[in-house]
Amino acid sequence: ETKVIPGKHGFIAQLNEGRHLKKRPTEFRVDRVLQPFDQGKFNFTKVGQEEVLFRFEPSVHGKSNFSESASIDANDTPNVVAINVSPIEYGHVLLIPRVFDCIPQRIDRLSFELAVRMAAEAGSPYFRLGYNSLGAFATINHLHFQAYYLSVALPVEKALTRRIMVARSRDENSWSGVSGILDYPVRGLVFEGQSPSRGLADVVADACVYLQENTFPLMCLCSDLGRRIFLFPQCYAEKQALGQVSQELLDTQVNPAVWEISGHMVLKRRKDYKDASEEYAWRLLSEVSLSEERFEEVKASMFEAVGLTEYEDGGLERVEEAAALQPITPMAVHFPESCLVLQ
Repeated sequence: ETKVIPGKHGFIAQLNEGRHLKKRPTEFRVDRVLQPFDQGKFNFTKVGQEEVLFRFEPSVHGKSNFSESASIDANDTPNVVAINVSPIEYGHVLLIPRVFDCIPQRIDRLSFELAVRMAAEAGSPYFRLGYNSLGAFATINHLHFQAYYLSVALPVEKALTRRIMVARSRDENSWSGVSGILDYPVRGLVFEGQSPSRGLADVVADACVYLQENTFPLMCLCSDLGRRIFLFPQCYAEKQALGQVSQELLDTQVNPAVWEISGHMVLKRRKDYKDASEEYAWRLLSEVSLSEERFEEVKASMFEAVGLTEYEDGGLERVEEAAALQPITPMAVHFPESCLVLQ
């Protein structure tokens, strides 16, 4: 069951009873963002063959194409797309870069560029791709991104933003700027480009590398066919460890991961779903956010590390929903009308 919560932000609530009981338990420490790969724990080399949908590789000539089969030899480690066995929406899949290399859950330039390319190749504004680091509700320490279709705009995609005017000392081409998210419960940044590009992917990947190497859990949302990438450093696990999260919120069993932070609230109890309000969603997500002072400190040190120089504030911007979700290519209808979000 899914509904849009009344209010100006349009948070989306989904009732998914028992998901926290059926989902694979976390098998590693939640207080460290970077941890070595452990072959003895569950990883994606152990998934069933029937769970793998296809192989996804960068095209040689920049054009999309589909091959019925692709051979794999001993020196070849493919990027694969597999089903998510704990799905929350239509087409919920996992992108697993270089699956046989057994990379732990950490972002690098090559894998992030691949993820942005997948968001672009999907050719649909309703297809979003997300990433959770360790310490930010990733449950498997094997590099992977999540993606699915949702037929409405996510609240964070419609949030008011303020352009941060920056200059980069290197790789400045192919991306257009950074904005801060305003009037939203979680503080974050939006990196934008006129088109999905290596330059855009690289600047976000470098920011993620800085955060993970400095033990800041993070989440990323790739939106608008790879042209807008939202980055959220967060501290929910830290607050939990310090006993700073209210028991009321802990009792909901909601893990505010990338989809929840983006405004798609996956609720485990019917009572929470029935009583869901904008105030409740705002209060839950606010627990994840860094304070304003700490966010500014993290942003400043991250910008310095990746070669970004902030020199003045730009104007306010708000993405109109119709423009944000305007398909570039005709979209197939994936599900019957009865499955769409009810407003």
